Amino acid sequence: MALRLWASSAAKALKLSGARAVAPAFSISRFFSTVHDGLKYTHSHEWVKHHEDGVVTVGITDHAQSHLGEVVFVELPEAGAQVSAGGSFGNVESVKATSDVNSPISGEVVEVNSKLSETPGLINSSPYEDGWMIKVKPSSPGEADGLLDAAKYTKHCEEEDAH
Repeated sequence: MALRLWASSAAKALKLSGARAVAPAFSISRFFSTVHDGLKYTHSHEWVKHHEDGVVTVGITDHAQSHLGEVVFVELPEAGAQVSAGGSFGNVESVKATSDVNSPISGEVVEVNSKLSETPGLINSSPYEDGWMIKVKPSSPGEADGLLDAAKYTKHCEEEDAH
């Protein structure tokens, strides 16, 4: 899902190129998007949060949801489904488009955010907390080590927005 930050166009129009507001230590605010330290990210704008029990939570980034616009429908797999790194596990439909959501890691889906079927807008209002999508028990725990940290993801988004 090649997503572009809508705010970068606004920032360029307002001659704010390169501007970055810095939020509290746990996150980096990019124009109007937030990137959290402590999470891992993909080039296709999904995030991963590791838990002590070995399970990871997966969702789409603030950057992704801001590009999509108002999310109106979310299709997710059922618990027990297998996901593969880089493979689609569901999709998000917004007023603008429908986009595949790719799994950052391989493993078994152990929980699905059922709230999203009734309130898909949680992805817009709370992409890193209430808008998470699935929890996965990784088949290869070190697989997420190759994902981007907050600083690299921020740089990736800035380079992508420049094009």
